[in-house]
Amino acid sequence: MCNACSALNVEQSEAFAAKMMQIANSGALALMVSIGHRTRLFDSMSETGAATCGEIASRAGLNERYVREWLGAMVTGGIVENDGEAGTYLLPAEHAAWLTRAASPDNFAVALQFIPLLGSVESDIVECFQRGGGVPYSRYTRFHEVMAEESSQSVVSGLEEHIVPLVPGLIERLESGIEVLDVGCGSGRAMNWLARRFPKSRFVGYDFSEEAIANARREARLHATGNVTFRVRDVAAVEENGHFDLITAFDAIHDQADPAGVLAAIRRALKPDGVFLMQDIKGHSAHHENTEIPLAPLLYTISCMHCMTVSLAAGGAGLGAMWGRELAERMLDDAGFGTLEVLELDHDIMNYWYVARA
Repeated sequence: MCNACSALNVEQSEAFAAKMMQIANSGALALMVSIGHRTRLFDSMSETGAATCGEIASRAGLNERYVREWLGAMVTGGIVENDGEAGTYLLPAEHAAWLTRAASPDNFAVALQFIPLLGSVESDIVECFQRGGGVPYSRYTRFHEVMAEESSQSVVSGLEEHIVPLVPGLIERLESGIEVLDVGCGSGRAMNWLARRFPKSRFVGYDFSEEAIANARREARLHATGNVTFRVRDVAAVEENGHFDLITAFDAIHDQADPAGVLAAIRRALKPDGVFLMQDIKGHSAHHENTEIPLAPLLYTISCMHCMTVSLAAGGAGLGAMWGRELAERMLDDAGFGTLEVLELDHDIMNYWYVARA
């Protein structure tokens, strides 16, 4: 041990070293879980039971050598069980319940795709630490694909049972027919689902990404959904004043270059009895108040390596995902909303749900 460390508590130091080893293993497993999801290995293994490496690779249509090495990480990481004598591998049902597409919306492997996605821009982020600025959306090659999958789990799966009922009477209004706008709609999973569920209402999704809007339009065409429209547009420049009964923003406001401008535009675009429903990350504006948030390190990492930096790349405010409830409430008040409720869902450890009225 170095001379400068001689006064340290050895037991605490060794415990921290053990923690760092755990972090190293967990970080590596996150990459391999993402690969297991993308190659559908978890889905295949959950359907076939115990099998040899060759059988697993064959059934999944994958290269056996790579599957063998992947299985090594899964076995030593406690995700897959290995019978050494029989030479077989098994994904326990209890693990499959959190790792397969059939388990959605509880599929953790979807979220772990963010780890390699963020790792792909590490050098860009290091340069930003040194010089300032940000990393633009164009550097994140799989962002819209991963975000759409995550949206299907975290938003779409709960729209009818949990999210829409947060606003009393909203289901009835949607069934009768109202005007709805989603700002930062991404690939449009939420708006497309709502449009199919409530055919008498009219839905619009705005996003500045041409790729995301193309994805949204493709899904609308696939389902022949005629009451939804998607437009490439800066959501801070919404011009339909007093037009919408409902405006939604699912995990989108903190990414904006001009979040204050976006909130003000949303307020202007609402009818006098309109409602703004905003999903955003559950957290506080001060670091020390987030130590008990279960996924706080992950959320700050995603914020630093995506949410904050894409805003800064556009010359924006760089709020970041962990801007916090306190700042969100102040900004909604500054935007001119009359009333505000901050709600939580029992099954959702990640988000606050803000219901703001004109």
